[in-house]
Amino acid sequence: MVIKSDTLGAMDLSQVTLTQIRYALAVSEARSFRAAAAHCHVSQSGLSMQLSKLEELLGVILFDRSRKPIVTTDVGREALAQMSTILRETERLGQIVSEETEPAGPFRLGVIPTLSSSVVPLFLPDFVARYPRVELTLEELKTEEIIGRLSLDQLDAGILATPLHIPGIHETPLGLEPFFAYLPPGDPLLKKKSIAQVDLGKRQLWVMPEGHCFRTQVLTYCRAGQGRPTGPVHFESGSFQTLISLVDDGLGATVIPALVARCLPKNKREQQLRALVSPSPVREIGLVHSRKDLRRRVNEALALLIREKLALVLDPVARRVEVIAPTAAKLAG
Repeated sequence: MVIKSDTLGAMDLSQVTLTQIRYALAVSEARSFRAAAAHCHVSQSGLSMQLSKLEELLGVILFDRSRKPIVTTDVGREALAQMSTILRETERLGQIVSEETEPAGPFRLGVIPTLSSSVVPLFLPDFVARYPRVELTLEELKTEEIIGRLSLDQLDAGILATPLHIPGIHETPLGLEPFFAYLPPGDPLLKKKSIAQVDLGKRQLWVMPEGHCFRTQVLTYCRAGQGRPTGPVHFESGSFQTLISLVDDGLGATVIPALVARCLPKNKREQQLRALVSPSPVREIGLVHSRKDLRRRVNEALALLIREKLALVLDPVARRVEVIAPTAAKLAG
């Protein structure tokens, strides 16, 4: 490969390797030669030697080694951005070839915390059995992390609450998951078949921590009824089970999604779980990705299977539903 420049003359980059590019990007992300070497499963001396060779070929210094942690130089930042594009497009070539006949190859999938424990077990066993050539890597990540990694091509897709309406992010709806009120034993509201927003506003409501989109959806729904959850104790948890345990002990109430509710013991579902008044609040579960054609076969296979599994475990939603958007200043899932 020869690049011609009016100022530099001809620059011969034929000796630049993808391995060198991967090493440079690893150092840029880790900001440490040692951590990058461990991530790349190579000795630190071997990685340093390859990066020195790369800098020599490019005629620039990529990293300021005198700073701790290591800092990318200005020219290095631009060069690394181009290297990321080169590596991404090279990987895309391999993915296109490997998926010529069926879903195959590495696939990185992010899942938000409030869906990972309920959705992943639904589809994963069958997905592995149906598509053994797909090397699936799953990570539990916040919504903002999934979106960020998609934009950097560090993830291939994400499962989260939609719609998000983010430019450059493609969304595939998979199913609608209703919300339910979960109340303590003996609560007078349990005499009702369905619970109104204003009723929940009169209870101390246990919710997810600040930043979780499910928290945003619950509070958006409750405050629409002009109810504002209050109480003498302020406590938030990222675990549905913890919130359920608090309610079981007679403290306040909570709102849980249908996939969590279905895992409750039958007696608790009958005695402490109630539907919410129509229009029924629901969250839309969706598959998101940033590149429409890349990994298309795996994305389509995932969407089809997850939609199939959700249809089996989620009851048909009421005619009148309200999709509560997961929007917030900071999203987590």
